[in-house]
Amino acid sequence: MVERTLLRDGFVDRYHTHVSIDALPTHEGAFLPCCFWLADNYWLLGRHDEARQLFERLVGLVNDVGLIAEEYDPVDKRQLGNFPQAFTHVALINTALNLSRDEAGPAKKRRAG
Repeated sequence: MVERTLLRDGFVDRYHTHVSIDALPTHEGAFLPCCFWLADNYWLLGRHDEARQLFERLVGLVNDVGLIAEEYDPVDKRQLGNFPQAFTHVALINTALNLSRDEAGPAKKRRAG
């Protein structure tokens, strides 16, 4: 469902942004925490190559001092929104842990309850 409805240029939108439902401008950037969560889900589904490729693409967005925003515009190739965004950094760290462990790290623990 996420891939079919929210994936745009390989990045995940927070929600459908073609209409304004929250008084924010339409067509915001992709929501980077959601992109990291998609990589987590790929990993849990056994789609390890896709998880790693997406993670590497996302890590490539950080600036020269390792900071990243909450959104990314894949067309203009620039970070948008709150910067730096701790929420995105937490997602990055969790995904790095998930992909670095055979047992899928924190994501597997959350799934197991």
